[in-house]
Order: sequence, then C-alpha cells, then structure tokens
Amino acid sequence: MAETAESGPDRERETGFERVTLGDLEPARSRHMWTRSAVHATDDLLVAGRWDGTVSAYGAESLESRWTVTHPDHAVGIDSFGSDDEAEPNAGGDAIVVAGRGKTGTIAAYDAETGDRRWRYDTADDVGTADRDSIFYLPYVVALETDAGDGRLYAAARRYERDGETRRWHSTVYAFDADGSVRWTYETDASPIAIDLDAAGDRLAVGYNRCMGDHDTGLVVLEADSGTPEWTWDPGTEGDRRVGDVSFDGDSIAVASHGDKRGYVLGRRGAERWSVDLAVETGIDGERLYAYPNHALATDGRVAFVTGNTYANASRETANRHPNEHRIAVFDDESGGELLWDADVYGFVHGIAVDDGTIVTPCAQNFRVRDPETHAVRWFDLESGDGNCERFDGIATAATAVDGTVAAIEEPVEYHDDGETRGEYALRVGSLEMTR
Repeated sequence: MAETAESGPDRERETGFERVTLGDLEPARSRHMWTRSAVHATDDLLVAGRWDGTVSAYGAESLESRWTVTHPDHAVGIDSFGSDDEAEPNAGGDAIVVAGRGKTGTIAAYDAETGDRRWRYDTADDVGTADRDSIFYLPYVVALETDAGDGRLYAAARRYERDGETRRWHSTVYAFDADGSVRWTYETDASPIAIDLDAAGDRLAVGYNRCMGDHDTGLVVLEADSGTPEWTWDPGTEGDRRVGDVSFDGDSIAVASHGDKRGYVLGRRGAERWSVDLAVETGIDGERLYAYPNHALATDGRVAFVTGNTYANASRETANRHPNEHRIAVFDDESGGELLWDADVYGFVHGIAVDDGTIVTPCAQNFRVRDPETHAVRWFDLESGDGNCERFDGIATAATAVDGTVAAIEEPVEYHDDGETRGEYALRVGSLEMTR
C-alpha cells in the first residue's frame, strides 16, 4: 500500500531551480558510478526512484508529495503508460512503471494516482539469479519503452556471470500488456543496453553492447506485435563491443557504435545511409585513445550523438584526453550527415532527455579533470545548439523534461584526492526557459 505524505517536501529555491531532498546516499567517487537513480515526468507528476528502492511521486507544479512506495530492488528506471480500454479501466489506466536492479530484477506498475501496485514481474525468473554478491552480477532491467496507443510496455533485462575466464550474459526482451501479462519474450546470450519503439508502434529496436556468445549482432529489430526478428545489423568490428544506443526517426534508425566509435544512420532493413567518426581511435603523444558514443537521438531530421570518457588501448590511465570525449554533436539527416553544431558536455552523461526540440544532458563526473564546475544539467536547442545550464554542487545523474520543465537527480560526490563531499541527494526542478 502506498504511503501518502500529509505535508509538502523540504525544498528551497536556488538560482531558479527548486530542490526536493531525497535522503542519504553514499557519495560517488572520482570515476562515474553505475546508475543509482531515476526520474520521470508526466503531465501532472514528477516521479523519483532512489537507490534504496524508494519511489516518490510529486505534483508537477506544487512539488507536494503525492505518494511513496518501496520497490523490491534499486529503482533505476521509470516510465509511464496507460490503457484506452474503457471496458477494462483497471487493466492499465495511467500507471508508473519502475525498473529494478537487484535480487529479483523486478518490473512493477504502480497506479499513478494512488501508488498502489497493480502488477509485478520478476525478470530473475528468466535471466537467472546472481551467483555472487556484487552489483555487477545482479539482474538488471536496463531499459523501458511504452506505447501510448495500446498501453503496451517493452523492457529489456540482463544478468552477467563469470566462471574463471568464461564470461556470460543472459538477457530477455519483453512485451507486456497493460495488465502485466507477457505478450512475448526474445531471449539471447548477449547484453542489451537500449531499446526504442518506432512512432507507429510497429517495430522495436534492441541494441546489444556486449556479444560474447552465440548472439553475435549489435542491433536487432523486432516486430512489436509478435517479437519476431525482422532484420539485424552490426558494425562488423572485432571483439565483443557492439552498440551503445539506438533511436528511431521514421524509417531511419540512429545507432551509436561501441565497436568502432562511430555514429550510423540506417534505412530500411539496415541499409547504411551515412556514418560519422565520433570518438574513433586517435594517436596523441604515443597513446592510442578513444571514447564510446553512449547516446543517440534521432528526431525531426536531426541526429544527436553524445560521447563519454577517454580510454587508452594500452593502459587503464591516460596522460591525454580524446579530443571528442564528453561531446554532443548534431547532424542533418537529409544532407547525409552534415555537422550542424557540436558542444562540450564536460563530463559523463548517464542518459539524455528530449522535450519539443530541446535535448537535456545531465553531467556527472569528469574524473580526469575533477572540476566541480562541470557538474550541471545542460540543455541545447537541437536546431541551433543554443542552450543553458543549471550548475549543481553534486553530480547530475538522471534527467527528464516535459512541457518546458526539466527535472534532474543530484547525487553527492567526493573525489578520491580531495576529501570534500559536494552536493546532496535531491530532486532538482526548473524551467528550460531559465537564463543564467
């Protein structure tokens, strides 16, 4: 049963953004940590998911608490979906769905009005349970995608295991109906990282970033109604790294390639329409450096890619930085990939959000620079590159945007060579129109 708070949250206004405190969280360290929080916006709610499993809904305008529930696992992903079926109003309705990382890898749907749980599904029943006590081995629901038209939910879950030198992934992609019943599953021995549904609701793209077993392709496009594979694509590179993100725009799919650190736009049945170098292997002062393209967004003829941290072929540490690390670059699809603009995001971006032509990038650690001034949520106009930011004392690790409002999660951080804890665990809310 959901708990409903009787009073508003402890919050204060700073530089145009309001703060809702979320309790205690161990500070992140110099290197970026795994996903520990989530945030999602609907027309009238802001919903925050916390590392301890707490999920809280707040009024979008007032930020007053509506309800709080405890999810069975770490609450690391949130989406919303509904049903238009008037004959069965309780089958779906407006629901908040939460993805978990933990012993059970639970997906659960909660009533958006009351927080009451409608249904629960434990993905560990399919991908298996962790064989050791480590966060990296826990079942993990890595992605959610909803279809507002028919109230259907799609999800991807995975689990990692290692026995000596043998490493394995177990994964399942799901289609759920609004009542929580499973319409179909698609199972592989690879690691999914992203899913995206086309605008018509006909096709679901699944990106796999690690392929170590029999499944040896980075992108699979499934028939959304049945789960039947329609076609596949792969960057064709050596090793197990393949795809970092996927995004539909009409018949086109943008793909961020972990294999060769390039961005691709594919047409019908995977035909390569154009590609661009993003953070490909580059030699600087004797080091061979690269960075992974971690995010892709395709919308209205514009394609954005966001890159992550610098790595070196020969060592864990690097003396230099890749020139295109921590960069957002936006290209024109119709011209075959002409660069429209690019900009620094200054640190690791866990995920992106988009609202009516504006892309939002929450920035976490830049561990090679360790400059607290880089901690911020930043947003850019996709057409022009014009943008703004809200700086945080802590790091911004998740963001959502709707109707001109942006909400982000701030987490505390303590650099290993500094000793000072900066920021706090909080939900931060402001306007995309705000100027600094």
